[in-house]
Amino acid sequence: MKWYENNQSEVVDKLGTDLSVGLTSNNSTERLKKFGENVIDDQQKVSRFYIFVQQFKDFMVLVLLAATLVSGLLGEYVDAIAIMAIVLLNGILGYFQEQKAEKSLAKLKELSAPVATVLRDGTWSTISSRELVPGDIVKVKTGDRISADLRLITVNGLEIEESVLTGESLPASKTSDVIQSENVELGDQHNMAFSGTLVTRGSGVGIVVATGMSTAMGQIASMLSTTERKPTPLERKLEELGKILIVAALLLTLLVAVLGVYQGHPIYEMFLAGVSLAVAAIPEGLPAIVTVALSLGVQRMIKRRAVVRKLSAVETLGSASIICSDKTGTMTQNEMTVKQIYLSGRRLYVSGKGYEPKGKFTERDSTINPLKDRGLNKLLHYSLLCNHAEIMEKKGKYLIDGDPTEGALVVAAQKAGITRKQLQSFQIIYEIPFDSTRKRMSVVVEDSEKNRYVITKGAPDVLLKYTTWIQEDGVKQPFTPEKEKNIDQVMSSMANQALRTIAICFKQIEKDKEYKDFQLESELVFVGLVGMMDPPREEVKEAIESCRQAGVKTVMITGDHAHTAQAIAKQLNLLPKDGKVLDGYQISNMSDGQLGSIINDVYVFARVSPQHKLRIVKAFQDQGHVVAMTGDGVNDAPAIKASDIGISMGKSGTDVTKEASSLILMDDHFATIKSAIEEGRNIYENIRKFIRYLLASNVGEILVMFFAMLLGMPLPLVPVQILWVNLVTDGLPALALGLDKPEKDVMTRPPRHPKESIFARGLGAKIISRGILIGLVTLVAFMFAYYKHPNNLEYAQTIAFTTLVMAQLIHVFDCRSDRSVFSRNPFGNLYLVGAVISSILLLLAVVYYEPLQPIFHTVDLPIQEWVFIVALSLIPTFLWAPSKKKE
Repeated sequence: MKWYENNQSEVVDKLGTDLSVGLTSNNSTERLKKFGENVIDDQQKVSRFYIFVQQFKDFMVLVLLAATLVSGLLGEYVDAIAIMAIVLLNGILGYFQEQKAEKSLAKLKELSAPVATVLRDGTWSTISSRELVPGDIVKVKTGDRISADLRLITVNGLEIEESVLTGESLPASKTSDVIQSENVELGDQHNMAFSGTLVTRGSGVGIVVATGMSTAMGQIASMLSTTERKPTPLERKLEELGKILIVAALLLTLLVAVLGVYQGHPIYEMFLAGVSLAVAAIPEGLPAIVTVALSLGVQRMIKRRAVVRKLSAVETLGSASIICSDKTGTMTQNEMTVKQIYLSGRRLYVSGKGYEPKGKFTERDSTINPLKDRGLNKLLHYSLLCNHAEIMEKKGKYLIDGDPTEGALVVAAQKAGITRKQLQSFQIIYEIPFDSTRKRMSVVVEDSEKNRYVITKGAPDVLLKYTTWIQEDGVKQPFTPEKEKNIDQVMSSMANQALRTIAICFKQIEKDKEYKDFQLESELVFVGLVGMMDPPREEVKEAIESCRQAGVKTVMITGDHAHTAQAIAKQLNLLPKDGKVLDGYQISNMSDGQLGSIINDVYVFARVSPQHKLRIVKAFQDQGHVVAMTGDGVNDAPAIKASDIGISMGKSGTDVTKEASSLILMDDHFATIKSAIEEGRNIYENIRKFIRYLLASNVGEILVMFFAMLLGMPLPLVPVQILWVNLVTDGLPALALGLDKPEKDVMTRPPRHPKESIFARGLGAKIISRGILIGLVTLVAFMFAYYKHPNNLEYAQTIAFTTLVMAQLIHVFDCRSDRSVFSRNPFGNLYLVGAVISSILLLLAVVYYEPLQPIFHTVDLPIQEWVFIVALSLIPTFLWAPSKKKE
């Protein structure tokens, strides 16, 4: 129902209520049974046990479980227990992450007002907001949180802060008038008050038109609970890898078993050999190393002022191609600031940041003294007298108590050295409060000499109608059409710069004469215009350019008006010449197909609703983009949850938004997103590095076993040696690769396609080619030792085992870059150097420490054998090393 289109009598008739009596007790009881309590309902909950079981359904977990079974069959119970511990730990972490997501709807409930002032049986009383029903007459005042959706019937200077729903930074002025338009968005329904929003000024009375899940807030809760979370690119890649490894392990096991039986080997022996190959094919430590790498990335992100709630979020940002960013507070400072002043035909500029009362006044690049500039001094005095806001300092940060627009005027006055203490000689005699219909506020003041003045501030287009004079250089001049035209041009110029304009007027009145309000606000003297804005953050422009160079498009989504958003976007160099701007009305009149056909050309979305934000995110996703969505209000939560990575604001964000997000910006800065993208790209590249290392190593293990069987030779490695390599020798260097610093060109590459295989960009070829060489040199070492000492199989297996480990440890340095081993300084990652040294020491312990020799089937090796082993081990890495250019 479009209640904003109905007049008061139509609303009363449709809801069956009475403005003078309200609902009766019996009527309200019946309606409570029919419509239910005025609460945000939880959707049908999934059992906790089911959520826990769901954590074990992905392929990599199945790989780990298969490895556990294999380790148990081989008698390696310690390995089996360790793997099971990893599986359970991952499952428990995932379970608690999903449990946190359920808190989103609980946080929505907290936005509901606990009580409401309602007219029942002709008497005003206070009741629980849960008991409100459609048709109730509700009274609201400054400081109240709206209990249900209301159609306003009377207002008295009513302003409501609706940023949780609309994203608009300024409180919305309310009216009781009918709105004669179709498809009016929430932010423009000025005769409505919505559940969960906050009254910042004035009072009013409204009729309840929707409660509970039927309210605008309830509809967002419904979207939040039904929006499905898509798997991240990393989750998809690991699932893909898990499938490949499982298929490879099963095929190898079957092939080796059949081949061995065909050659006359015992079935049981061939089964164990096939199982050994299956163990070699599956990198048991991969999920754990991925988790550790992501966790380390999370720690680095905390240092960059970002808190990651989901480990995969950092990596996902690395593949983002679209950032849908909220304007207010993220790209801008969320602090209304006076930037320009126009008076007596002069354009003055005001410097300074936010609400801090420090700044200069300049004219044509020359600094002026506002206390000695008569016209400016008067304008600032008038703007401070006709004002209720106060500036406060808490822990070194300046805050505004009151309306942001009035607060900006207070700060401007203090920058000039004018404070309220200095105005104690002025006495406020009478006030005509601001009203959204009148769009102005007036006060009558008396100075120390008993002179009385009317000071009026408000919307320029309104005040100019009541202006007869204009003050120029301290002299009152007639307000001619030419002068009005000049002011209109200045207003237009300021609007194009995203400045909101306020006009300041005054007139002197006789002390003993009685005036009516309309007489006080007539024949005014125009003093000047004040242009203010919520300025862009200084670092955002550079961050947007860095993202553009990285192939990431930044899109502004805001509840503000299109011209304001467009002006800010131009200041940030976000909007190119051919870039499009869409508003909520246009989006409402488009089908999903029409929106999708033009969305790649749109850079600014203005005056949008929560439903629009959700459609925008999905439209970008349908075009193949990986979408990062930022926001702070409840209105952003559904789109944040639906996006590939949701980003909420740590300072200004609501709890609902934080719970729905994957990443929280502690400083609310857009530039932090750029840092997260860089970190995410590096993490993904590091994951590719250790996947390359682990799989190339495993391919080598598989091939040395497979080739030996084809040649009818004994197994070069025993199962316990393979497990030792997989869980010890592979693990430490792979983990160290996860700590590698980013390469210099990481932020000049385009984002990878979301469907790109983890083996893309030649990684698969590198894994196979290096793996074949590792397998061949290990086999050569085994054959050489076996034929040299035919009666000493353990000696040959020790040579093969040692060659395999050394070849892998040398190869790990080649995995640091897609170019060659020489392209990066080997000492650029000291963690890797330490991991390799540790692995070599562990290898020496297994080979030379007598208590370990019978466990790992090794024997002592003479020193001269190490020259042979190291020479062979260098071949897989240094055969491809054409580039000698270091970072």
